[in-house]
Amino acid sequence: MTSINLPEIFGSLVFNQSVMKETLPTETFEALKHTMEEGTPLNLEVANQVAEAMKNWAISKGATHFSHWFQPLTGITAEKHDSFISPSEEGKILLSFSGKELIKGEPDASSFPSGGKRSTFEARGYTVWDPTSYPFVKDHTLCIPTAFCSWTGEALDKKTPLLRSMESLNKQALRILNLFGNNAKHVTTTMGPEQEYFLVDEKLYQKRKDLKMCGRTLFGARPVKGQEMDDQYFAAIKPRVIEYMEDLNTELWKLGIYAKTEHNEGAPAQHEMAPIFTTSNLAADQNQLTMEIMKKVARRHALICLLHEKPFEGVAGSGKHNNWSIATDKGENLFAPGKTPRDNAQFLLFLTAVIKAVDDNQDLLRYSVASAGNDHRLGVIEAPPAIMSIYVGDELEAVLESIKEGKSYSNKAGSKLNIGVDVLPGIPKDSTDRNRTSPFAFTGNRFEFRSVGSSLSISGPNTILNSILANSLCDFADELEKSKNFDDDLQALIKREITAHWKILFNGNGYTEDWVREAEERGLVNYRTTPEAIEHYLDQKNIDLFTRMGIYTPEEMKSHYDIKLEKYCQVLNIEVNTMIEMVYKDIIPAAAKYLNNLCDTCVNVKKGLKTKSKSLENLSSKFIHWINKIENLAEKLLIENDYAKYSPKMSSLQKRAYYYSNKIIPIMEELREIADEIEFYLGEEYKPFPSYEDLLFSVQ
Repeated sequence: MTSINLPEIFGSLVFNQSVMKETLPTETFEALKHTMEEGTPLNLEVANQVAEAMKNWAISKGATHFSHWFQPLTGITAEKHDSFISPSEEGKILLSFSGKELIKGEPDASSFPSGGKRSTFEARGYTVWDPTSYPFVKDHTLCIPTAFCSWTGEALDKKTPLLRSMESLNKQALRILNLFGNNAKHVTTTMGPEQEYFLVDEKLYQKRKDLKMCGRTLFGARPVKGQEMDDQYFAAIKPRVIEYMEDLNTELWKLGIYAKTEHNEGAPAQHEMAPIFTTSNLAADQNQLTMEIMKKVARRHALICLLHEKPFEGVAGSGKHNNWSIATDKGENLFAPGKTPRDNAQFLLFLTAVIKAVDDNQDLLRYSVASAGNDHRLGVIEAPPAIMSIYVGDELEAVLESIKEGKSYSNKAGSKLNIGVDVLPGIPKDSTDRNRTSPFAFTGNRFEFRSVGSSLSISGPNTILNSILANSLCDFADELEKSKNFDDDLQALIKREITAHWKILFNGNGYTEDWVREAEERGLVNYRTTPEAIEHYLDQKNIDLFTRMGIYTPEEMKSHYDIKLEKYCQVLNIEVNTMIEMVYKDIIPAAAKYLNNLCDTCVNVKKGLKTKSKSLENLSSKFIHWINKIENLAEKLLIENDYAKYSPKMSSLQKRAYYYSNKIIPIMEELREIADEIEFYLGEEYKPFPSYEDLLFSVQ
């Protein structure tokens, strides 16, 4: 790779504040900055000046088009490109871009998911510029990050609710800070998503229908070596992969994405990229870009980047560890324990609010990460279980227990911990272990939500995290604002809430069956599948929470419920059809070819040696049985899938989703088990498609 000037290329394709300052008149820049920081409307005159500067800058970067770039409810991004050209006299053109075009667009909204809220003919939708997220140039197009809503004002995207949740949390957090005499003016949520992914050879990928259609392998015998030797994690990165990573970093840096860490992950062919923290809406935009660019750059290197949560059975799946925190405009991290009594009390109140939020809303957190792909990952090989719990580490747990029990804290010379008077023991940033089995772990100054799947948009989980914390803080503020004796009432509130929600704290091994039993005894929910998780989304308590915090309307929630169920059923339908096609076109022909040669060998042995080979005959019988079995299962799968899709008894999406989960998936698993058994016996000349060994160990 040729050397690069990193400071020079970083953000070179982003219309950021430094570019704004250079290209805009001072008054215009200050007005735009005020809009970005305070959310004040941008008048048309200023918008026109910003649009002209943005156009000229984009053209200097090779842009010929502009696009309102948004995040519909598909979970990926969308864009419609319009060129800068407008007609002039004598067949010439002008290059123009107005403030009106910058602020608002009107894409066709008919083909985006709406959960049945909108008929096909109700196509009008609006995109509205989000000035807090910087425009950028991608593939000769100026991309303007926007929110997406219907003409009736309903959110049709993932960004609008995220922005609402950030503002709601800001409002409630400031109420709490005001009680402590903290004069912060704004509170922002920050995020740093660690992105896991697999790289496989493109030529091998093209020979696997399941990878192409489903993003994961529906069949595949386990290789003789997986990840049991622990020799992949943090190992030296292979030359072809390091070339990819270098190329990827360059592209990300140009777009102002703080790609920081890269390394091999636990499974063969698995890797990770982690960025530096930034504000949640910008982090969400950048993560969507990162996933897109990961795939695009991989193709340049004749590789395929797999972002599915479980591309390969028997090895670790891929998550997106959602590192979440909140900070003031003064740079104060509200999840960082302080060094003075007042800071300690403030930290403990925010920590208590998180504990309450997670315990009260286990269902919402599980819902936020629910998908057909993530169901395969959760609770298996280094992924956290579907049961929600919080890990705080032994040291902090001891502090909380001393408050709960009203007992002496051992590190405080035998004195009771009196909030607002005592100073907490020093809790270094990394005093807590990572606890890879915990779905929600405190790691010193942030929480790591480890249940998020690798292909998922982080907007959804962070909207819910912000909303449930805002709701808890609102409850606390309502109570403490009426207090006559703040310190005593604060102490009582924290003790009461920690006691009430103690069951959600768990520092042990989340992989064991003992924890499953203990969690049930504690009263924690365990929604193992997506249909179970989705079923509770529209519970009245959740509708009340989101409407109270101004995040979703009941109608928007109903559409999200329907969209998520529909997507689950669609994914399973595609997987079933792909599986059936692979059985009939690949697996049975390969098995029959092998069986035919096996039978010929049996005949030749009997003819030539005048004796039978029992082992060959037994193997032939096995193959006959397996072929008959997988053919019967494939037919059964087809019938059951048609029933799920077309039966009048499947009158609701919830029923259909449960049918896929409870009836169809077990048949798919049984079919796979037999097919994988067949594959184990097939030599190179009989293989119907590249094996796990080929896919996981071919990229050098």
